[in-house]
Amino acid sequence: MGQGQKSNKLLVPEASRAMYQFKYEMANEVGIQNQIQGDYWGYISSRDCGAVGGAMVRRMIQAYQQNLVSQSPQASPTTTTLR
Repeated sequence: MGQGQKSNKLLVPEASRAMYQFKYEMANEVGIQNQIQGDYWGYISSRDCGAVGGAMVRRMIQAYQQNLVSQSPQASPTTTTLR
């Protein structure tokens, strides 16, 4: 994995490989996987890189929300009346 000027650190270093793979999955989903040369992203526009990051964030939020729903007790639907 190319490091370049990367200064951000993962909060869980053990997740490095999974995040690397996740980034490439999102690049595939966004449709720019064929523009990546090896591990070099230098020829990819900022807009496309941002699309990959945005897709990653959306997927992580979706996973977190699904986790919240599965952990919370199912509330029964109730009806309320306005007075």
